[in-house]
Amino acid sequence: MRELFPHDWKPRLQRYLLDLDARIDSAVFRTGAWTREYYERFSTFMDRFHVGGWRRIPIELLSEGATLGTGGLVLLLALAMPAFRDTSDDDWLKKSELAVTFLDRYGNEIGSRGIRHNDSVPLEQFPDHLIKAVLATEDRRFYDHFGIDLSGLGRALSANARAGGVVQGGSSITQQLAKNLFLNNERTLERKINEAFLALWLETRLSKNEILKLYLDRAYMGGGTFGVDAAAQYYFGKSARDVNLAEAAMLAGLFKAPTRFAPHVNLPAARARANVVLDNLVDAGFMTEGQVFGARRNPATPIDRRDDHAPNYYLDYAFDEMKKLVDTFPKSMSERVFVVRTAIDVGLQRTAESAIENSLRQYGHEYHASQASTVVIDVDGGVRAMVGGRDYGQSQFNRATDALRQPGSSFKPYVYSAALTHGMKPTSIVVDGPVCIGNWCPHNYSGGYAGSMPLTQALIRSINTVAVKLSIFIGDGNPKRGRAEIVKLAKAMGLRTPLPDTPSLPIGADEVTVFDHVGAYATFPNLGKAVTPHAVLEVRTGAGNPVWRWDRDGKKPRQVMRPDVAQNMIFMMNKVVEEGTGKRAQLDGIKAAGKTGTTNAYRDAWFMGYTGNFVCGVWFGNDDYQPTNRMTGGSLPAMTWHEIMAYAHEGIEIKPLPGLGGSTKPREPVVSEASPNEAAPRPVQLSRRAADVLVGLERRMESASRALATVPPAGPERGAASERDGTVASADRSAPPRGK
Repeated sequence: MRELFPHDWKPRLQRYLLDLDARIDSAVFRTGAWTREYYERFSTFMDRFHVGGWRRIPIELLSEGATLGTGGLVLLLALAMPAFRDTSDDDWLKKSELAVTFLDRYGNEIGSRGIRHNDSVPLEQFPDHLIKAVLATEDRRFYDHFGIDLSGLGRALSANARAGGVVQGGSSITQQLAKNLFLNNERTLERKINEAFLALWLETRLSKNEILKLYLDRAYMGGGTFGVDAAAQYYFGKSARDVNLAEAAMLAGLFKAPTRFAPHVNLPAARARANVVLDNLVDAGFMTEGQVFGARRNPATPIDRRDDHAPNYYLDYAFDEMKKLVDTFPKSMSERVFVVRTAIDVGLQRTAESAIENSLRQYGHEYHASQASTVVIDVDGGVRAMVGGRDYGQSQFNRATDALRQPGSSFKPYVYSAALTHGMKPTSIVVDGPVCIGNWCPHNYSGGYAGSMPLTQALIRSINTVAVKLSIFIGDGNPKRGRAEIVKLAKAMGLRTPLPDTPSLPIGADEVTVFDHVGAYATFPNLGKAVTPHAVLEVRTGAGNPVWRWDRDGKKPRQVMRPDVAQNMIFMMNKVVEEGTGKRAQLDGIKAAGKTGTTNAYRDAWFMGYTGNFVCGVWFGNDDYQPTNRMTGGSLPAMTWHEIMAYAHEGIEIKPLPGLGGSTKPREPVVSEASPNEAAPRPVQLSRRAADVLVGLERRMESASRALATVPPAGPERGAASERDGTVASADRSAPPRGK
């Protein structure tokens, strides 16, 4: 042990630590001495440049400016880094937006969304007056600046300051191209900084003519068109090569605000804007007043693009669905042009639009209601019709998919379903009497209480107090836990909007969309299986190659409720239609089930219902949340639902609701002798399988046509033989006709 730990180890350790401390002290001392020495040398050197008196002022200003400028440059570079990441893609010039042509469920074209784009016209083939009109209006010094027009920016700032608002833009064409290629339209300082840096970057990569050509080809021009040639084709039915001065002025006026100045939307505004462009041509010295006089006297007249029958709300939703779907496609797929077959039933869509408009025209003033929306889906989730408002031309806001409104008593089926799941039955006795949760005490529509009654009768009479008591029962005496169970079930069925936990949730105080509400109700006729509402049935490339099918690639139904619970709910909700608040929704010879809904102050009125074939929801109200004149869900909404669903079931095989039975024979179309503006009688409808077979046959015939079109021409001997046999060798003549 003594050999391992000698007796003199302590003095050795003390000497080692003393030596280490001395070395550290020496190093610190020498470092300080060297620092003082070098600082003195630096001070002596800098004294040579010492400036005193009045000469010090500009030197100090330059120094501070250099310091602030360096810091600002570093900050600008940091802010611009996200934008420069977009330029790292070698294919940035080839990027294009989505273009989709939509077909109905039988393969007939119903409309398109996305870009209409054509960049095939060389710059030198654009008319001189079109180029001058664009430059005079958007960037007169385009060929003189380096991407940022400092004088133009100063002029715009001065004009805006005098006007007290934004009346003149200061962005150059290069800056606008940078925004179109890489950025968005948000008005933020960060975007403007990124735009400036990207403009400088573009100027180093492309020539002035290449930048101008890209700007003319990529700018949005309204009407779904990108680029002046596509816009000329859309608005005037001609190539940009052939537009006259008046038409060129109208096109040049679209760059500033294509939606506001689009001639098919607001022709007077478009002509006024074109007149401003003509003024700019004169002010810039590009033309004389005499040269533009003819264009002022004879303004451009666009093609009439109004289409009263386009299902625009439906197409907007289908396009949004398609954009989300494309994001799920393999990254290797570069295709951006698609043909999409949807689930829309055009006849039913027009009937739904007509029913909404007729109801508002006849009863809207009486009920003080100005808007309505509806969605119809089949029990598999395919969206057959969608009306997002009274007039798409006046408002493109889709009230069926985007408006959040209180469902009122139409929310109660979720509460009753949760109660049945927790052991209640349609015959279970409940008591309509006072109930309070904290300081909140709900009241019934009638104002009184009816005492004991079966659960079915409580739903038929839409008793508020019973719905609240059920939430307490579901939570085993804890209403908060009961509401959590109700929310869990409602979301599993298809409600996607937030459902805050409030005591009034069981009577429909939270907000939902018509679209989600209809999709969730489809769980009942599907015996507890939740389906996903969808517009897209099939996706093909522009060349016709299949990409995606709902029946193969779409979301499958999910069992979220016991079948016996769903069947009991069908029984109870059928009683609502036959004996309760939904009597006006009854369909002749067809079993239907549903629920009315009316919110506080009569702001919202609903009827939600379904048959064995379809689910439909109808909402009436006002955009500004103003109360209606005592409109209930059992009045105008139920009447409109009846009109839509009566047409929907004509000429089809009627599927019975589970547990209720009913006729399965197709209903005969009703021939109406009413106004010619009403929907025509519904033709006999094909089954889904028959429709799929016909669409598949059409695809095969198209493929055969393309294959025959590529057959090489027959040789002399084969041609002679064909003539002798009396047959026709031409591939074009042998191609089969297009089938439907």
